[in-house]
Amino acid sequence: MSVEIPRLLGRGMTMADQLARWARRTPGATALRFDGAGRSYAELDERVTRLARALADRGVGVGDRVAVLALNGMEVWEAYLAGVRLGAVVVPVNFRLVADEVAYVLTDSGATALVVDATLAPLAAKAREQAPAVRTVLTIGGDYETALAAAAGTPLDLDVDEEAAAFIMYTSGTTGRSKGAVLTHRNLLLHAFSQTAHLGGGPSDRVGVPGAPMFHIAGLAGGLPMLLMGGCHVITRSGGFDPVATLDLMECERVTSIFLVPSMWAAVCAVPGIADRDLSSLRRISWGAAPASTTLLRTMIDTFPQAEVVTAFGQTECSPVTCFLRGEDAIRKIGSIGTPMVNVEVRIVDDAMDDVPRGEVGEIVYRGPMVMKEYWDKPDETAIAFTGGWFHSGDLVREDEDGYLYVVDRKKDMIITGGENVYCAEVEDVLAAHPKVGEVALIGVPDTRYGEAPLAVVAPRDPADPPTPQELTAWCRERLAHYKNPREYSLVAALPRNPSGKVLKTRLREEHSAGALVADPAV
Repeated sequence: MSVEIPRLLGRGMTMADQLARWARRTPGATALRFDGAGRSYAELDERVTRLARALADRGVGVGDRVAVLALNGMEVWEAYLAGVRLGAVVVPVNFRLVADEVAYVLTDSGATALVVDATLAPLAAKAREQAPAVRTVLTIGGDYETALAAAAGTPLDLDVDEEAAAFIMYTSGTTGRSKGAVLTHRNLLLHAFSQTAHLGGGPSDRVGVPGAPMFHIAGLAGGLPMLLMGGCHVITRSGGFDPVATLDLMECERVTSIFLVPSMWAAVCAVPGIADRDLSSLRRISWGAAPASTTLLRTMIDTFPQAEVVTAFGQTECSPVTCFLRGEDAIRKIGSIGTPMVNVEVRIVDDAMDDVPRGEVGEIVYRGPMVMKEYWDKPDETAIAFTGGWFHSGDLVREDEDGYLYVVDRKKDMIITGGENVYCAEVEDVLAAHPKVGEVALIGVPDTRYGEAPLAVVAPRDPADPPTPQELTAWCRERLAHYKNPREYSLVAALPRNPSGKVLKTRLREEHSAGALVADPAV
C-alpha cells in the first residue's frame, strides 16, 4: 500500500517568493524603473500582494488562468507576479494580435480573468465576445488602482507547488494555430539561476530588455534574474523602436546590461555622436531572436569596447535560453550560437534519434529542468515534441571540433522578422481563403531592417483576374497581426512541387531572394 508523502511547507520558492525575500532584506532598493519612475522592492511586494488579493476577492484561485493584455509597464510585472503569488497561471497576450487571435488565446487557455491596458480595452471587449468564460476584468488606467487600494496588504498564507504551471506562453504553431507552452515555477526559477551562474549578476545590476515586449518570453525571462539577485529591472515603453531614446535610457538609467535584436543594434550603432555618450556603466550587450551578420557583430564590438557581447539562443519551450556565446568568443567563433547553458543537455540527432557525427547537420534536441512541462491541452503535440524522451527543437545545427554550435536551417517553416516568429502555415491559411488565390507559399527573404521578411508567392485562381497586392494586404490586415503580414508579394503561374506534391520552398527562396518583387506599398 503506497502512502502519499505530503509536500513540506517552506521548501519551494517561486519568483514571487524571491520578490518577498528582497523586500525583507533590502526594502528600499529599486526593483523596477519605467518612464522616469520606480518601485522599491517593498512597494512592489505590497502592490503584488494587494493585486493577488484583489483577484482572489473576484474568484480567481489556484490553477485559474489570468490573461494579461497590456503595453509594457510596471503594472504588467505586478500582474505577472500577482498571478504567480496566487498560484494562478499567467497568460501573457501579444497586444499586436487582432481580436479573433486574442479570443483564441483566451478560449484555448480557459482564462477566467483579464488584466488589460485601457488603450487595449476596445480590443479586449471585442475578443471577449468570443470568450464568455472571462468573467473578471481589471483595467490598467481604469479600476486597477482602485482595486489595489481596496484589497488587503497582508501576506497570503499560500504554498505554491513549484512543479505547477506558472505561465502559458503562446508560440505560433505549424498547423496555423498557436500552442501554449506551459512553463512551471521551477522552469523559470532554474532558468534565472542558470543564467546567473553562467553570466553572473548581483544587486548592482540594472538590466534593460528593449528588444522584446513583456508578452514575449525574452521580455518575461529577461527580468527574472533581477528578482533572483535583487537588482533593478529597467522596463522600456512599447511602440516603435527609437535608437536615440534607447541610448538616452542606457545613459540616464545607468544600465549595466541590455538585450536588443540585431536590427535594433544596427540602428543604435549608427546613431551620430554615440562615442560621446557616457556609457561607462554598460558591462554587457546581448542579442538574439534573429540572425546577426558578422559585420554587425564587429561593429557592436568596436562601438562598445567596454562591454561583453553575448549571443543568446533558445526558444519559448525552454524558458527560453539554451545556448550562450560569451564575449571572448564573439570574434573567434563568430556566427556560432555558442555552447549549452548550465542545466541544459543537448544532442544533435537524425530522424531516427541517432547522434550524427560531429560536423554533420542534425536536429538539436534538449533535456533539462528548463524544458516546458507540456503544450497546454495538446497531448498529441506534446508527445510528438518529446519523441524519444528529448524535446525536439526543430532547429538544424552542426557542432564544430571545439563543441561550438552553429544553426544551419530550421525544420519548421518559421520566419523570424524583427525578433517575432511567423509560421508559414498560419499566413498561408489566411491567404488561401482569399477568393482570388489559387495556391500560396510563404517564404522568408533577407531584409536589411528586420533581418528577414515574409514574402508570399501567389498563384491566382483565375490568371485573367489575379489579386492585387492591395487586395491581399487588406485581407491579411483584417485577419492577422501586422508583423505576420507579408511585406512583399510575387505572382506566379503555379508553385513548383516535387513528385509527392510538396511545394519546393528551397527553389522559391532561390528564385525570389533577389528577383523582381511586388511590394506592399503600405508597409
